[in-house]
Amino acid sequence: MWICGACAVEHEETSEVCRICADERQYVPAGGQRWTTLSELAAAGHSARVAELEPDLFGITVEPRVGIGQQSHLVRTRAGNLLWDPTGYLDDHVVRQVRELGEVVGIVASHPHMFGVQVEWSRQLGGVPVFVATPDLHWVSRPDPVIRPWSGTIEILPGLTLSQPGGHFPGSAIAHWASGADGKGVLLAGDTIQSNPGRASVTFMRSYPNRIPLSAAVVERVTQAAEVFTFDRLYDNLGGSVPADARDVVRYSANRYISWIRGDFDHLT
Repeated sequence: MWICGACAVEHEETSEVCRICADERQYVPAGGQRWTTLSELAAAGHSARVAELEPDLFGITVEPRVGIGQQSHLVRTRAGNLLWDPTGYLDDHVVRQVRELGEVVGIVASHPHMFGVQVEWSRQLGGVPVFVATPDLHWVSRPDPVIRPWSGTIEILPGLTLSQPGGHFPGSAIAHWASGADGKGVLLAGDTIQSNPGRASVTFMRSYPNRIPLSAAVVERVTQAAEVFTFDRLYDNLGGSVPADARDVVRYSANRYISWIRGDFDHLT
């Protein structure tokens, strides 16, 4: 199993270039394509750790950063746990920590940039299903029987719902955890909806590193898909969050984005 040095997505075999990084939403580093392995990363001193973010929600990170450097989320429920946006590295210590928090019954990436080592996570956790959005199945570079296509909206666990508003990728997903934030609801947004540094607004992009925007119509579609749910808090995939009033923040930010795209504020430029 090989791992792309730039995006940290697992591959069955190496190639001249990682397809995910060659796409316009990502990039191949100026120094060229580089491949690595779990053992090489471990020897270089990488380690993964689990930290509690709020009751029954945990963040998993890798230090030093690997690939895009996402923070995975583990949601704990009475019916089992969900691993969301799996990291591009794991080790025995973090697997043991995750197992101690309860049985993981599903692994889901919000979009292909977040595939990480999803199949390896599955194998280390007993072969649990890896759910991949049907429109994005062709981006899977390590096929395996554990991969399960999904589409639309599904309740993957009681009170934990997956939805596919698209945007960043056709299958870009969000996860709604109804009992999070003390029962006010949590939205795990990946970067389908990305929090901004001030934590008082969010944004929507086709490509974040290459600054490619989405249209006003797509931003409205993504926002309406999120507004189906009740949520007070939002977590993105890079350690950012909107700690309160997140549903209102998403709508405010969408309206602002759409107004700028539409040209309402061109007189200010």
